[in-house]
Amino acid sequence: MTDNSMKRYEQVIHYLMVRIEAGEWTEQEKLPSVRSLSELLGVHRLTVFKAYQELKQRGIVYVKDKSGYYISPAKPLAEAEQADDPSVSAWLHWDSLDRVQSLEAEYQFSKSLIDPALLPNRYWGELMRDLLDQYPRLLGTYSTIQGDLELRSSLASHLTSKERFYLSADEVLITSGAQQAIDVISRALVKPGDKVLIERPTYGPAMEIFRKQGARLVFTDIHPEGYDLEQIEHLMRTEKPRLFYMTPTFQNPTGINISVEQRKQLPELAEQYGCFLVEDDSTYDIYFKEKPPAPIFTYDTSGHTLYIRSYSKYVVPGLRIAAIMCRPKLMPGLKAIKALTDNGSPLLNQKLFLRYFQSERMHQHLSKLRTAIQLRMEVMEQCLQETNWTWTRPEGGLNIWAELPEGIDTGRLLHRSMEHSVAFVPGTVFDPSHTSGSRKLRLSFSYAREQQIREGMHRLITLAERS
Repeated sequence: MTDNSMKRYEQVIHYLMVRIEAGEWTEQEKLPSVRSLSELLGVHRLTVFKAYQELKQRGIVYVKDKSGYYISPAKPLAEAEQADDPSVSAWLHWDSLDRVQSLEAEYQFSKSLIDPALLPNRYWGELMRDLLDQYPRLLGTYSTIQGDLELRSSLASHLTSKERFYLSADEVLITSGAQQAIDVISRALVKPGDKVLIERPTYGPAMEIFRKQGARLVFTDIHPEGYDLEQIEHLMRTEKPRLFYMTPTFQNPTGINISVEQRKQLPELAEQYGCFLVEDDSTYDIYFKEKPPAPIFTYDTSGHTLYIRSYSKYVVPGLRIAAIMCRPKLMPGLKAIKALTDNGSPLLNQKLFLRYFQSERMHQHLSKLRTAIQLRMEVMEQCLQETNWTWTRPEGGLNIWAELPEGIDTGRLLHRSMEHSVAFVPGTVFDPSHTSGSRKLRLSFSYAREQQIREGMHRLITLAERS
């Protein structure tokens, strides 16, 4: 175990908690002995003992005399305040996407963002001046809680004509980015003790948002061919999750696209078992050959799907524009949470984005951007072809999900690569509960330029070969 800002015993607590949540140990089951866990993790026995004592105080484990430590019958994350404990949270150590992405590096493969040089920066200055001339009092005006009506109408009209959403402006809620959208949905729909079905691997911050709401996470694997729908139906029937959070289009981090057939079947399962689908779609427009299938929301006739569409990553990150689309019965609860969060996203940001969204300039930008990002992806793939790593070529999005040979831990590799100014995201950020996550990594090809990709990948591959 590596030593960063977390104390050693907190790292042990974290190790135990993510595995308890993943179901590796169940209620009343015996945990590893102090001796065996200290040997497994490479820490002193007193460190493990202190971790167990801390978990005992919280009621997560209990002790049987001369027998050892066992999982308590009470659900460890039934109370939302327990998820706030920094030593329990998976939002620490190298399991924090925020922390990894904040690392300064010359060769930046951790940021799933667009190289600022590819964005229409000069045009935004012109647009800002024109907008303030048109609306001189704009900076002195608040937005409504649900968002600017003109923007909501434009988004609804666009998605209805392009994706057959058949939306009205009243079924759109503007948020400050996709992460806020996930948080608003979680707080509106999830109560402490509820179960949330989630992909494995998945977007790390989403896991943390649901944990902080007091949810128990239930995992379903995603494969190159998509979901195992039999497994999902079994989990919906037996676990009765409140919602299923998913990224089915250019899935983060794997880049997988699920089929049209699965997109049609999932709303039927959701309706049958009373489970909401939360479809997070942050890179829908970034495809390389063919446009992806229509979102799941298109096929939902019962109102069980909430759709998050974000434009932050590839249009203008600084504006933080995203939207939740849902049917009317869910909107009042979402608006109530949004009101408590910030009382409405900034109106200036919404009006700026609206003008761009309605212009031909945005569609030209997206066409050129897809070509530029595909070229960078191909450069990164050329570098990977010189290795014995495995990966699936993405059909779109901003990342490659790769797996290294056995014996290489990507968390330790990141420490070494940072000494050579190369940053990436270890697999445990997206899958802290599964042992194979330690050999996987996400490489973002959209932020670095082509020559930087070649040089940085050469450094990274060389370091991995020496491991």
